[in-house]
Amino acid sequence: MPSSDQQPELPTCLFCKIVAGVIPSHKVYEDEWFYAFHDIHPAAPIHFLIVPKLHIPSMAHLTEEHTALMGQMMTLAPRLALEQGCRPYPEGGFRIVCNTGTEGGQEVHHLHMHVMGGPRPWARKQ
Repeated sequence: MPSSDQQPELPTCLFCKIVAGVIPSHKVYEDEWFYAFHDIHPAAPIHFLIVPKLHIPSMAHLTEEHTALMGQMMTLAPRLALEQGCRPYPEGGFRIVCNTGTEGGQEVHHLHMHVMGGPRPWARKQ
């Protein structure tokens, strides 16, 4: 995995400030590489973000050097989804969203993954 001290924290990056503890958050998980926290405007009953501690602006900035980091992020998401209350597959499940760039809906330009689950209010009961 890339060195977690490869790029310095950016003083203007909201997620770098959350990771550093400068801005409070409701932490879900933390290790050497990632910080996960609840979304302040949840779009689902379970909605949290997984943020690499390494400042990478977006998915468009990933290189081969980030392969292991992203693999770890993708395997962390299902584990945390279950720990946060998502029901198991196949009846339950969760959604992973990673917005990239302005046209892709990215509001904070620090790579992050939304993990959302729980009953969907728009789902029809048959």
